[in-house]
Amino acid sequence: MNIPRDFRFTSSHEWVRIRNNIATVGITDYAQNQLSDLTFIELPAVDDEVSASDEVAVVESVKAASDVYAPVSGRVVEINTRVVEQPDIVNRDPYGEGWLFKIEMSHPEEIDDLMDADQYEESLPEEE
Repeated sequence: MNIPRDFRFTSSHEWVRIRNNIATVGITDYAQNQLSDLTFIELPAVDDEVSASDEVAVVESVKAASDVYAPVSGRVVEINTRVVEQPDIVNRDPYGEGWLFKIEMSHPEEIDDLMDADQYEESLPEEE
């Protein structure tokens, strides 16, 4: 299981990479693996104001639909339109080209409430 060491994570399987005051958000390798082949992605609009834990996007697969939650509060400043057109990018590269949206953080201290890679890994169910 791929878990980047320099990212932060939520219990609902979103990842966050911080650069300056911008949080890039996507779903984890674990999440995309559980959903299997993604078929549809709905993203928030640029300039949407979001609060941490708001439902802001939806990913659908052949198995299920799942909400994507904002890990931090702020304003959506960019969305990845490529994943809307080609949802399978998230399956192939969840931590790279498969990012979903970027938030300019209004409360950067919220990052402290997120899990680091070790905590996230420990939170995952044991593989059978």
